[in-house]
Amino acid sequence: MAAGHHGDHHGQSGGAEQAAVIQGRYRLHELIGRGGMGEVWLALDESLGRKVAVKCLKPLGQARDAGFTRVLQERFRREARVAAALQHRGITVVHDFGEHDGLLFLVMELLDGRNLLQVLDDAQRHPLPVPDVIDIAEQVADALAYTHSQGIVHRDLKPANIMRLTDGGVKICDFGIARLGHDIGFTSRLTGTGVAMGTPHYMSPEQIGASGEVDHRSDLYSLGCVLYELATGAPPFDLGDTWAILVGHRDTAPDPPRARRPELPAELDRLILDLLAKAPDDRPQDAAGVCGRLKALRGGGLPHPPPAVPGGAVPTAELPGWAQYLTTGTAAVPLRPVPAPHHELTGAWSTRGVRPPVPGPPPGPAAGVQAELAGRHAEAIDLARAGKWRQAHDLHAAVAAARENMLGAEHPDTLGSCYETAYCLTGLGRTEEALRLYAYVGEARGRVLGPDHHDTLAARHEAAYALGVLGRHEEAHREYADVLAARLRASGPDDPDTLQCRHNLAYNLGCLGRTEEAYALAAEVAEARTRVLGADHPQTLTTLFEVGHMLGKARRWPEALDVYQDVAAARGRVLGPDHPDTLAARYETGICLGRLGRSAEARALYESLVEARTRTAGSTDPETLRARHALGVNLGRLGDWERALVEARDVAAVRARVLGPFHPDTLVSKREIAVALGWLGRWSSALAVYHEVADAREQVLGADHPDTLASRSDEAQCLRRLGRTAEAQALDERVAARRDAPSPPPLPSGG
Repeated sequence: MAAGHHGDHHGQSGGAEQAAVIQGRYRLHELIGRGGMGEVWLALDESLGRKVAVKCLKPLGQARDAGFTRVLQERFRREARVAAALQHRGITVVHDFGEHDGLLFLVMELLDGRNLLQVLDDAQRHPLPVPDVIDIAEQVADALAYTHSQGIVHRDLKPANIMRLTDGGVKICDFGIARLGHDIGFTSRLTGTGVAMGTPHYMSPEQIGASGEVDHRSDLYSLGCVLYELATGAPPFDLGDTWAILVGHRDTAPDPPRARRPELPAELDRLILDLLAKAPDDRPQDAAGVCGRLKALRGGGLPHPPPAVPGGAVPTAELPGWAQYLTTGTAAVPLRPVPAPHHELTGAWSTRGVRPPVPGPPPGPAAGVQAELAGRHAEAIDLARAGKWRQAHDLHAAVAAARENMLGAEHPDTLGSCYETAYCLTGLGRTEEALRLYAYVGEARGRVLGPDHHDTLAARHEAAYALGVLGRHEEAHREYADVLAARLRASGPDDPDTLQCRHNLAYNLGCLGRTEEAYALAAEVAEARTRVLGADHPQTLTTLFEVGHMLGKARRWPEALDVYQDVAAARGRVLGPDHPDTLAARYETGICLGRLGRSAEARALYESLVEARTRTAGSTDPETLRARHALGVNLGRLGDWERALVEARDVAAVRARVLGPFHPDTLVSKREIAVALGWLGRWSSALAVYHEVADAREQVLGADHPDTLASRSDEAQCLRRLGRTAEAQALDERVAARRDAPSPPPLPSGG
């Protein structure tokens, strides 16, 4: 927007005579940057007493239409919520977002540093030192690996959107904003404004093509463009004509960076050229792999392939019509340096979902103590994120006690620390204690903040989850239903938190045996998440996974197979082929194949799955052993009982060592040994194993447990095979008598 377009609100670019206030909270002080989609202001968050950056998004011409305005505002909220949910050291924190007098705005952390465009300009367009290029590249790749794992694609990665902080850290800005521009029609194809999605110097070929599918690999191409510029001082297609730039991206091989700067390491040259491959399939397939190559490069561990031979191609097809009106555009040029560091500390109340910032200390003598507690709170959250549950729990509990002493038991900060303490208890497996603490926090927040407040409902939701973990599914169902009703009132049906509650409610219905209801609800949530978040978003795929599970419980195996295959393919694209969630979907695909009698396909799938699990998690990981168990089952179905016996014995031995001799998974594997022995006609040996499993289950579960009785029936069948009919009959009668008595629910199968 032009500097004076909203002069009544903002004044001129040098700052307003009387600073405007957004939503009665954010006082705008000075315009510090302007870009294609809006302006960035230095502001004071008067509620928390900290300086922030406020990005005001440029309204479009269609915004005068009331219907379009509603669509724009809803999509803005959706994308801003997604951006605010990103929690990574390499992503700029989004504190708040909203609409004020028709102006959409984002409130972000105020960073102390320079964006890479400024860094290059400060160096008078000379290339950066190689160690700096590698360090920046590694940090950006790490941040992209995280965001891509969340199903988020930036779409407009460029030097102006990457900040180099004074402490050497790197942060990517404007996640979700590029996607927002695409969704609300911020392209010349829809608006005729001549403004295109992305910046021409950094656009991937698929962004330029009229029908190219844009996924996370587009960000990797843009990263290659950025690294090329950092390493050589100029982007790969440094041409003054926009049309020529776009043709270059689409049709022309770039000159190798070493052709412009011979001292560059050959492996860095190769990586940049790999990222700049025209076809997404020819690039590195995930940012984590790029990060790994950069780590090896920093350590000098890569080979030295020869640089690629430069070459060009004559354009063979016209660019899409919308591109004819593109200009190279202007960068988000700051109007003055970013202010000196201010070091406000922010934390979060929950490690799940969108998390509001922990309020900063008010002015006064206790401010220093509160600031220290906020820092310790944030430190504890980082410990939990790293899986250090014990340390995180102890630190959160200490902060909670200190905050209670200073602020009172029901102050939001105190309750925030209690909430995080409960979350750590869940991580430690102390679910009963976590449930009690969540229930307390939910009740207290209901009194202090109101029954429908986001934080109140978050605590109640976690309490419902804990009830489910404890097997108290009826109570969990009632709590989920109450929370869902409140979320519908407060946020509407398509809010991500509402959809998460409906997802958990569907899962809990399945645990209650209400399979048809669970399936119907999960299918509704999957459709809504597809509409709100996108078909390939991890949360959408999680719900589709649940749809597949319910179809399997209903014995609708062909439909379940289709769902699991779709989920596995999508997760492979979004998360990578070796991601645990991708492998989990492949495991369930194998189960469906086996149930449909397609055991040869299942065997091949599980052989590759065992290899992937072993490579990524190790040979003793429970999921690796689970895949090996399934492989053995399908070997048996194909009649290869000798190999099935070897697999069952190996898996049972490892499970006994890792999980313990009486663990349900260990006993399932031992039973598989007996099954294989029986099919091989070795009934005496099979009887000994069946008897061992039955005795172990009786010792752990009790004589009347269904799993124990099933093992005794196996034992009786084996006795018959050996001609010991009288013993078999006596054992059958014993089992029948015990089955007539009330019994606990069956033990879940671990195999």
